[in-house]
Amino acid sequence: MRDNKLQFNRSCHVLYSKACKKQIQSKIALHYPEAQREAVWERVQRQYVEFLSDWRTDLGGKKNFHNGAGGTYDCIAIMSYYAVCRDVVSFREIEEIEENLILPTFRKLSRFVDCHKPFFKRLMYWAFQNAEKQCAKWHDYEMHVAPYDKDKPIYYEFTACPAAEFAIKHGLTDIMPALCNVDFASMELLHARLVRKTTCVDGCRCDYTICGDKDPYLNDHPEYRDAAGYRRNR
Repeated sequence: MRDNKLQFNRSCHVLYSKACKKQIQSKIALHYPEAQREAVWERVQRQYVEFLSDWRTDLGGKKNFHNGAGGTYDCIAIMSYYAVCRDVVSFREIEEIEENLILPTFRKLSRFVDCHKPFFKRLMYWAFQNAEKQCAKWHDYEMHVAPYDKDKPIYYEFTACPAAEFAIKHGLTDIMPALCNVDFASMELLHARLVRKTTCVDGCRCDYTICGDKDPYLNDHPEYRDAAGYRRNR
């Protein structure tokens, strides 16, 4: 089905990104013969429309930067794919889709950004402060950034996450780790490390402690994967 034929309220919702569509269709091609692929993709599209039919209408549409590639609506599209194809799709495939949407930007930044250097650490902090202001405007991801301290890791947290809210509502929390783990991979490309102990799915917040990848702070917070598949820290 052509994307412009999908019936949902475009005054408050947005269509999944072209990049997300390409990623999902590439995964469909791994599991279904060519003659079935278009029909499977149409089922994913219809699931997406159904999910949006009773979803929040206050997330800012195209004006909200969180609704771009790899953001909230792409997460809903990925969950639509999972809902339709869960019998064949793997956890790692979902991780790969989100990585392929998010990491290209960080790979470009990795050519010159190094969190060990004070200038870039401060620049990252300013970026998080700006994101906090945007979140305050839309009240989608409730973000709180701690005051800057040059001698300590950067810290911020989300106490609300629409993607987590959506997954909980529709019983899809089992794939949230595959969507969240990209946060670790993105920081690694900037010579940084993310330390996280909880998320909005299984706790009251999603915490982000960010430091250089050689910071002694990491010695006290080894990373592991929990039973659900989340990358997290002690």
